[in-house]
Amino acid sequence: MNQPLAYVHPQAKIARNVVIEPFTTIHANVHIGSGTWIGSNVTIMEGARIGKNCRIFPGAVISAIPQDLKFEGEDSLTIIGDNTTVRECVTINRGTSASGETKIGENVLIMATVHIAHDCVIGNNAIVVNGVALAGHVSIGEYAIIGGLAAIHQFIHIGDHAMVSGGSLVRKDVPPYTKAAKEPLSYVGINSIGLRRRGFSTQKISEIQNIYRILYQKNYNTTQAVEKIEAEMEATSERDEILLFIRNSQRGIMKGYWGG
Repeated sequence: MNQPLAYVHPQAKIARNVVIEPFTTIHANVHIGSGTWIGSNVTIMEGARIGKNCRIFPGAVISAIPQDLKFEGEDSLTIIGDNTTVRECVTINRGTSASGETKIGENVLIMATVHIAHDCVIGNNAIVVNGVALAGHVSIGEYAIIGGLAAIHQFIHIGDHAMVSGGSLVRKDVPPYTKAAKEPLSYVGINSIGLRRRGFSTQKISEIQNIYRILYQKNYNTTQAVEKIEAEMEATSERDEILLFIRNSQRGIMKGYWGG
């Protein structure tokens, strides 16, 4: 249902039961799936691919060109999965030639005034709280929670089920299942409450805890800890995910916290 005061480019592909409120502008080369609601004063620019049953709140700007001086107008996309909510005044830039797309998963909640730069990837069921700023090429795992006003350096990876405290400056990768806080950002435990809520057993949570005790609390360097975890801990999908994350880290993982 298009309001007469909204502008929808004739080449945009809009499913029949999308609701578009007044004073919204939708450019060419935009696809919007069924059941999605687009609030007033939203701007959806070229390259947006928005899934089904999404909610885009007033003031959001989706798929504007990257704030990257290397960008030369190449074709690229912003992909938003089904059932995702984008709150007021969020800005999501489309990709560059580096990856071709900025990708937001399904069932994601992006709260007001968040900025998501070019070539970012946000996994399913993640929550990005008010005022978070993501630089380019940031990857956030499934079910991760990023606290309000956190600033994420370019090329940072944040693992599945991780939780980053509000106001954090994230300069190093945050491994899966962990909680990150303090300044500089440090390991402060595993996200045990979040894991319980998502159905992880007490035994599985204990296993993850033991892995991170070796990594962060036994005075090993990262290489030694990885070798010890691989030698002593039973091979499970969680163990292997943690080891793979550490080995693939380009910026290095956050350190442990030993302060009072």
